[in-house]
Amino acid sequence: MSNRAVLEVIALDEGDAVAAQAGGADRLELVTDMAADGLTPSLTGFRTIRAAVDIPLRVMLRLTDGFAAGDVDALVARASELREAGADEFVLGFLTAHGDVDLVAVERLIAVLEGCRWTFHRAVDRAADRDALRKQLADLPGLDTYLTAGAATGVDDGLPVLKAEAARAGEPGYEPRILVGGGLRLDHLPGLRAAGLDAFHIGGAARPNGWTHPVSTDAVRTWREAIDA
Repeated sequence: MSNRAVLEVIALDEGDAVAAQAGGADRLELVTDMAADGLTPSLTGFRTIRAAVDIPLRVMLRLTDGFAAGDVDALVARASELREAGADEFVLGFLTAHGDVDLVAVERLIAVLEGCRWTFHRAVDRAADRDALRKQLADLPGLDTYLTAGAATGVDDGLPVLKAEAARAGEPGYEPRILVGGGLRLDHLPGLRAAGLDAFHIGGAARPNGWTHPVSTDAVRTWREAIDA
């Protein structure tokens, strides 16, 4: 991946993946079932998309809606199968009922990821203490990204947090890249770029006609051009 700002697009299937790459996406987040906010795709789905595009793929590891880990044994089994199928980047993140990071679940999963790069997703926006969560995860192998809106309610409310965390880049717990996503709009970009943020994640914004329609190459290209402006 080049040094330009990163544009990551959610892909549900091969058509989404091809359209997103054509529009200038640098990376895809692979999920299924957006009614549950994105669950782990099937092995067949992963293989089909992997064969169709040549940009990096981050595969979601989540089997149920919400931020509880659920059946960790089943998650570990799915992660192992995806690794065997060639997946080498992942997305995960789990909280306890009290809003603390579920280290048991996270550590069990990354043990089978064998050093693969991974994103801690928007569970961070629901954490009881974001700073504590970051510091607890700081030494885990492979963690290179936080997907965050800065607030559970989205980027509009999270802008101050995003900018404050960007200013702490390089401090313990703040080494991973911030990938901004969750209610992100084009008009947010100038302020975010000025604050030094350089990675952006879109899902619905890549589908102007809604989630029942595929990714639009033109929509992705619009984001690519705006991010690079």
